[in-house]
Amino acid sequence: MGSFFAGIKAGTLGGILYIGGLSFFDAALLYAFKPDALIRISQNLPQICPSINSTSIEACFNSVIVVYLPYTAFLGFFVSLFFAGFFGWGYESFPGRRPLIKGEAIAIIVALALVLGDLTGIYLGPLPTELLATFFVAWTVLYGFVMGNLYSRYTRVVRFESSDDRLVKVLLDGRNYTGKSRTIAHNSAHKIRAEVDEGASFKGWIVGGGVTIEDPRSFETIMEVNGDGSLKAMGAKKY
Repeated sequence: MGSFFAGIKAGTLGGILYIGGLSFFDAALLYAFKPDALIRISQNLPQICPSINSTSIEACFNSVIVVYLPYTAFLGFFVSLFFAGFFGWGYESFPGRRPLIKGEAIAIIVALALVLGDLTGIYLGPLPTELLATFFVAWTVLYGFVMGNLYSRYTRVVRFESSDDRLVKVLLDGRNYTGKSRTIAHNSAHKIRAEVDEGASFKGWIVGGGVTIEDPRSFETIMEVNGDGSLKAMGAKKY
């Protein structure tokens, strides 16, 4: 489990870049291929501009620019934000070991959602469609790079260890992470607990890097994460 809120923070900035860029490119294509757009509008006016089907084709074109594109951008942004939160929450489950590769994985998911939701643009003909597809793929790759980079900026990696995992285990916010590394939001505080076997005793915590704890001798305390680091629970058998 990663950090949901770090995913949202990364998704907010990354989504603005991604969806904003797509909308800008859509608008540029509409103006560059305006004659084709006007022909399509004349053929499909009620479907493209149902609320103004009694007005001119030019008015419909302007409506597409100032109403339709912002509307699809609004929907697209919240689609990307939803998956960004999912990305942060399930970060460790995404394929790849590096943040940038994981970022590309979520970028592909967001791109597929936009395609399935018909939020990528208006069909104007073979050439503009090819240009849009090429830009869409390249922009999605860049979006994945940005998402991976931003998420790693807003999180830190903490390794949870035990002197003997048969005697003592490390619980972070109620979950056992002994022997695992997890991405945790930067400058965040979490409840940690040492789960000690009946035949053992707790001997304290050892921290490293950017990890600090309130009480190193208490089996249950608060951990603060200000950088990459490690946390180790010490335990020993009772004699």
